[in-house]
Amino acid sequence: MAEKLGGVFSFPGTGLTVNRVGFGAMQLTGPHIFGPPKDREECVRVVRRAVEEGVNHIDTGDFYGPHYANWILQEALHPYRDDLVIATKVGAYRGGQGEWVQDHSREVLEGSVHDNLRNLKRDVLQVVNVRGLGLAEADPNFDIRPSVEVIAELQHKGLVQHIGVSNVNAAQVAAAQSVAPIVCVQNMYNVAHRADDALIEDLSRQGIAYVPFFPLGGFSPLQSDKLNAIAASLEATPLLVAQAWLLQRSPNLLLISGTSKVAHLEENLKAGALYLPPAAVETLDSIAAQDGPTA
Repeated sequence: MAEKLGGVFSFPGTGLTVNRVGFGAMQLTGPHIFGPPKDREECVRVVRRAVEEGVNHIDTGDFYGPHYANWILQEALHPYRDDLVIATKVGAYRGGQGEWVQDHSREVLEGSVHDNLRNLKRDVLQVVNVRGLGLAEADPNFDIRPSVEVIAELQHKGLVQHIGVSNVNAAQVAAAQSVAPIVCVQNMYNVAHRADDALIEDLSRQGIAYVPFFPLGGFSPLQSDKLNAIAASLEATPLLVAQAWLLQRSPNLLLISGTSKVAHLEENLKAGALYLPPAAVETLDSIAAQDGPTA
């Protein structure tokens, strides 16, 4: 099962081991990640099928919906399997019209932890990612340490087991590590957007997970003839190839692609077993160098 899902990874100093192909809960919501999903029953089926297929790492956040992603995870999976790792994130909330409000005040950070606990029906959160500023790119001027300090206090109180960071650069990772041990970093990264290459190598040396989001560009999907050609040659979709490239990029990369459809889920899970030959990897590696970060 583990080999089918890209092998396994152990979060440093945690006792938590997961299959590298995981699941992201963001799409278990309505349009623009706001409100209820169109087909809640299908979303529940998606989550249950993912776990049945061996997925044991799920990424979520109570601001997805808000609340709906967590409610669906709870409905589908509670009581949770012992080997299931659910990572959440804090540092933002949704306004009444669905707008994203980035807020790192103590009140919002603590409230977000309690929202995640309540809506997932958990006594403790296994991993909490502290978001930096920016919805995709890190704001280099943001001091992440005060936010990590708040979550570290909740960790000492037994509400949080482990801490990660998201939307950060290398200096912010180091700053967070000066406050508390960091077990994972979640940033935008894909075959065309490779600003974090050096950071990934550094985290790999430390045994820290790197969790890329937007494997095909996110809100601005990348267009690449090279990617399309490789996909055609392997009789796979470009998204599947992009995800397989991530798994072969470094052993500390964990996938969290999400969907609200069972058929799409089953396609995503194939990434763990898709082998890219060296020539294909070399071609894909050239996308960022020659085409630039179009994602």
